Amino acid sequence: MERDAILKDPTRQITQGTIWKQLLLFFFPILLGSFFQQMYNTVDTIIVGRFVGTHALAAVGASSPIISLINGFFIGLSSGATVILSQHYGAGDHDGSIAAIHTGAVLAILLGLTVTLLGILFSPQILRLTGAPETSIGDAILYCRIYFSGSLASMLYNMGAGILRAMGDSRRPTLFLIVACVTNILLDLLFVVALDWKVAGVGLATVLSQVISAVLVTLVLCRHREYPLQRKALKLHGNLIRRILAIGIPAGMQYVMFDLSNLIVQAGINSFGDTTIAAWTAYIKSDAICWMVSGAFGVAVTTFVGQNFGAQKYDRVRKSVRVAMAMSLTAMASFSAVLLLFRTFILSIYTTDTEVIAIGSRMMTHIVAFNVLFIPVEIFAGAMRGTGYSLQPTLITVFFVCIFRAAWVLIAVTRYHTLEMFTIVYPISWGLASAVFLAVYLRGNWLRKRIAALGMTPEPIRKPNRGGMKA
Repeated sequence: MERDAILKDPTRQITQGTIWKQLLLFFFPILLGSFFQQMYNTVDTIIVGRFVGTHALAAVGASSPIISLINGFFIGLSSGATVILSQHYGAGDHDGSIAAIHTGAVLAILLGLTVTLLGILFSPQILRLTGAPETSIGDAILYCRIYFSGSLASMLYNMGAGILRAMGDSRRPTLFLIVACVTNILLDLLFVVALDWKVAGVGLATVLSQVISAVLVTLVLCRHREYPLQRKALKLHGNLIRRILAIGIPAGMQYVMFDLSNLIVQAGINSFGDTTIAAWTAYIKSDAICWMVSGAFGVAVTTFVGQNFGAQKYDRVRKSVRVAMAMSLTAMASFSAVLLLFRTFILSIYTTDTEVIAIGSRMMTHIVAFNVLFIPVEIFAGAMRGTGYSLQPTLITVFFVCIFRAAWVLIAVTRYHTLEMFTIVYPISWGLASAVFLAVYLRGNWLRKRIAALGMTPEPIRKPNRGGMKA
């Protein structure tokens, strides 16, 4: 049976085996997938910057927060389905897993259609609210509308990939992204370089690539022998929807608040002009590898915690968090050091404009050295959400990372209009959020409360360990 094959697959033995080995085997495909997913926008940025120009590069950069804002809430909402599925799967609940898969698929379709409508209708208004320069706003609107026309495919892929990862399969979603990324590169070269379709060509290449990844992941789910996706079984299960929304709405609101703060940040960047906008865009793309690493560990620890929590292996829940924390801190520090050392060369990949490279280098110097401060936020929040404990991590992140950062830009940067005043808010907000997460995770009783709330078998009462963490 496929279940036996799954249990023999080392990438799927999340509830057994040596944690650091299993975490790495699960992490690397997610990281590789994140890399190729980021390649969509990275290749777009390189081709636009080199073959279209600075104004077009600024247009793609100004579009990014809009795309993240609208997509973010609905992707966060759909993440609730992934958490619920990982818990049912870890507990060996076949019927619950089947119901979660089909509820998630219906949810993805509804969300994809909603995102398409909202993105096409409201992109111009949101772009103008952020103060996008008139020299690039036309291209930005066009890029957003083309991008959002492919939202259904994007949602189907993200939900399908989340379902596969919740069952321990992190490899096939990665393979599909590689295929889609190669397609995106080839189409970019055709549409932009050969046919000179400019920004429209970049957007169209991305949409067609997303369609390919969505088709591939859907075919795999439909042909899954143990948990097949079947059209006749597609429906929203009321009890699961309530649990999904309880987890997904706070996660979605965190995305919204995070991206709203990014819109304010983008407005602050826009006030410095096209050259600084282009430099910020190049910096964000350059720093993406660091955030792919932390994000991949966050996804990995959420799935690890979800399955082990469902299997009621509470000690393993804690150990996976500690291992993930140590590994992600090491990886983030290493990648950040390389990025700082070779920042000029890396920025020159995106643009040949020396002024853009100089400004981007200053940004990286002020921010990248402090990237490690965000790791506790990623790991602790992911662990809590893996148990379905979603509200408190959302509130912490929203307040310190979103509200504080937005207020800083609106007040401090407006009054002292310098690049240094703008960039310093990142390490400050990360440090504050991490300190609070550390206190809540180590000193709080959140895991025991979650166990009691779900009526699960309680764990034995233990004294706090040397780190102060309660059992």
